[in-house]
Amino acid sequence: MAYWGRWRSRHPRVARGLYWTTTLLAVVLVLGALLLPNTLSALHVNRFTRLPAEAVVGAAVLLALPRRARIVLAAVSGAGLGALTVLNVLDMGFTEYLGRGFNAVLDWELLDDSQAYVEDSLGRTTAIAATVGAVVLVLLLMAVMALATVRLSNLLARDTRKATKATLVAGTVWITCSMLGVQIAGVPFASDRAATALEIQARRVRDTLRDEAAFAKEAKADAFGNTPGDQLVPDLRGKDVIFTFIESYGRSAIEDPVIAPGVDRTLEERTAALAKAGFHAKSGWLTSATYGGSSWLGHSTTLSGLWIDNQQRYRTVMAGNHLSLTKAFQKTGDWDTVGIMPGVQKGWPEAEFYGLDKVYNAFQMGYKGPKFSWSTMPDQYALEAFQRLEHGRKRDKPLMSEIILTSSHQPWAPIPTSVGWDELGDGSVFGPIEKAGNKPADIIADSTRSKQEYGTSIQYSVTSLTQWLERYGNDNTVLVFLGDHQPIARVSGNHASRDVPVSIVAKDPKVLDKIAAWNWTDGLKPARNAPVWKMSSFRDRFLTAYGSTPHPSEG
Repeated sequence: MAYWGRWRSRHPRVARGLYWTTTLLAVVLVLGALLLPNTLSALHVNRFTRLPAEAVVGAAVLLALPRRARIVLAAVSGAGLGALTVLNVLDMGFTEYLGRGFNAVLDWELLDDSQAYVEDSLGRTTAIAATVGAVVLVLLLMAVMALATVRLSNLLARDTRKATKATLVAGTVWITCSMLGVQIAGVPFASDRAATALEIQARRVRDTLRDEAAFAKEAKADAFGNTPGDQLVPDLRGKDVIFTFIESYGRSAIEDPVIAPGVDRTLEERTAALAKAGFHAKSGWLTSATYGGSSWLGHSTTLSGLWIDNQQRYRTVMAGNHLSLTKAFQKTGDWDTVGIMPGVQKGWPEAEFYGLDKVYNAFQMGYKGPKFSWSTMPDQYALEAFQRLEHGRKRDKPLMSEIILTSSHQPWAPIPTSVGWDELGDGSVFGPIEKAGNKPADIIADSTRSKQEYGTSIQYSVTSLTQWLERYGNDNTVLVFLGDHQPIARVSGNHASRDVPVSIVAKDPKVLDKIAAWNWTDGLKPARNAPVWKMSSFRDRFLTAYGSTPHPSEG
């Protein structure tokens, strides 16, 4: 301290400039944290030209406290502002990628998935650096914010008389502007943004805790919970039924002006090719329970008949006895059941809920080729592995399968291209294709290129699936395929719907006749005005259409 005093006496102008510069930075940091919005779309200059009520109240409280209490409260408040800033940034990221804000109760575990996604997309070194950098940045932010608020509290204490007058004036201005609705650049000048952000977070916590109990009760009631096996899907006896989810296959793929031309052309070409092979299709729309990611919420909503839009609901359902659509086939005793899960790279206890006798994960399909960013293997290979391991085998019972295709997972670089089905081998053929593809870093921040590559990935996935059906399907094959959710906002837009296409394809005309009353569109491309249902309604509609008899369970 003595050295600092001597330095200031030798360089008074520099010391004064440094003092006011750091003070100004403290003001900018504190006001910025108090006014920071929680969505990227709201991140404009006019949001920071407002008067925050929290600053006025905070100044009044600090002025009334003795020195030690003032410093402690200022430091704690500053650290709290740092934490609030982190929550607002998380809100921005979750809104951008998942179409919803960050849930402080449920979403911490998704940060681990985010780290894994960065590692798969950009490499382990980048993922580790990003994780360490994020932790350091959060700690540094909280420390700097604490120092900034202490500095400003000391500034107030230097001349309490002037500070009190300024606080009273600011409070009067805030109340007047609030009552009169004064706006600057279309935004109210009187702000209570930080208090609103805290209220939003508190409401989410409260609603989450309430929802947990209410949903647990809802999940125990099941219209088909007590239906005997012989009364489930009798009209599909003898059919090989395949439920397939295509990653991020959303309404934007069919209707966005940048994406749609290529995807629509593919759907029309594949509809014609299937018709030539004797297959016909009907298509509609389902509104997904998730957006941008968390695909498992879409899968479980479709197959459980329950609206599963958060991780707590997912855990509740997975731990319960609610009848999934796929498990209904197992319950009959008339089908073998199998899951093809190239995206699963660790234990997957969900197999029991889905009623799958056997599950093949990313390491059990014999793939020796390269990963394509997050996707462990191309869809074409996964489908050929399904054929080799299960569908092509002779068996005493028909087969019910759940297949999750992953090639259309973000960041859509690199994307595999189709090869001859007889050339797939162990997947090594995809090595040169992966090396020649785009790099994730070249796509991930470019909205236009992301849209283009996303469209290409959907074309690839749809083509792979329908070519497989042409090649290996028969009179007893029934394919149900749909998207799990829309792509992220960078591709689908900030105000996109949550709708995804769904199609049922079969050779046997009786299969499609059973859903004639649904008024779905003929072919693989649903019309713009085709029926739109909540994804959670699909299970009961499907079971009913194919002859299942409801026998409710009440838990």
